[in-house]
Amino acid sequence: MKIKCSKANLLAGINIVLKAVPVKTTMNILECILIKAVNSQIKLVSNDMELGIETVVVGDIAEEGVIAINAKIFSDMVRKLPDSDVTIETDSSLNTKITCEKSKFSISAKDGSEFPELPVIEKSKRVTMSEFSLRSIIVQTVFSISDNENNKIMTGELFEIKGNKMRVVALDGHRIAVRNLELKEDFGNYKVIVPGKALNEISKILSGEADDEVNIYFADKNIMFELEDTIILSRLIEGEYYKIDQMLSSDFETKITVNKRELFNSIDRATLLIKESDKKPVVIETADQSLKLKMDTSIGSLDDEIMIEKEGKDIVIGFNPKFIIEALRVIDDENIDIYLVNSKSPCFIRDAQQNYIYLILPVNFVS
Repeated sequence: MKIKCSKANLLAGINIVLKAVPVKTTMNILECILIKAVNSQIKLVSNDMELGIETVVVGDIAEEGVIAINAKIFSDMVRKLPDSDVTIETDSSLNTKITCEKSKFSISAKDGSEFPELPVIEKSKRVTMSEFSLRSIIVQTVFSISDNENNKIMTGELFEIKGNKMRVVALDGHRIAVRNLELKEDFGNYKVIVPGKALNEISKILSGEADDEVNIYFADKNIMFELEDTIILSRLIEGEYYKIDQMLSSDFETKITVNKRELFNSIDRATLLIKESDKKPVVIETADQSLKLKMDTSIGSLDDEIMIEKEGKDIVIGFNPKFIIEALRVIDDENIDIYLVNSKSPCFIRDAQQNYIYLILPVNFVS
């Protein structure tokens, strides 16, 4: 194999596929990046057997071939090369030379045939949307998944498509994040659970441009996200997702409308008084058209107050401040509506169209 491409293009491709190189594995070949120079295309591939990524790198092929190179060593080498064209040349014994201007590395590669192929996905079940929409949906929900591997379902997100409606749900037992999206056309009905790890990595690869489209293909055990030059495949989580509709009540006794930035800043100030090991709630109390926020820890205390619009009765309720902040951070609206029933019931943050819904369970506090 012999190929040539710019360092910038090569490094961009490496950075994409590194996201599916496992940190720890018993299969040494998975620690490699596969370089495929065939059919007039240079492709880089990684695969940790749960998540697989393939991306195209612009360059010239002088001699076709397929090799696997240790991902960490390869990426470190390319990163430290001059900003110029890089030539990668491998002989029949898999001795590989990586040359850039006057710099020349020599390393041993592995036989590319040992690298596990990515699953082949039939492209019959499809949904298309903008990269901007997909990235927004992921960012606005993925923080609510659980990191507890003992409950696999909670480590993923529900992707549910009904005609031209798409709903994405994440939950961890203390909160629920829901994002609804209207699609451009009727794509049929699908329901799958996508691992949160895969979605986190996909969100980093997406351009976020409204004009760039992504095709999502569904199979029995896998899902594929197809971008212009990159495909990302993930295994699905098997099982039945939680029925959340009955949890998303529209009943409320109190409705608060508040400036998102003011509420975020107030709670953010309160977190300065929390040690990492603490589980102290932030206590919110409404009084007429103001919201009083209290935090009391071993470090100190905070009393804060912001103006609100309120409908209904006054209420005192406590929350994990982290859960409130993570929801506020991803909402784009300037003002938000918070719906409450009592100090023991969940609060809802949602917009009028219910494009987003955040349910957060309260925590007990001593007044």
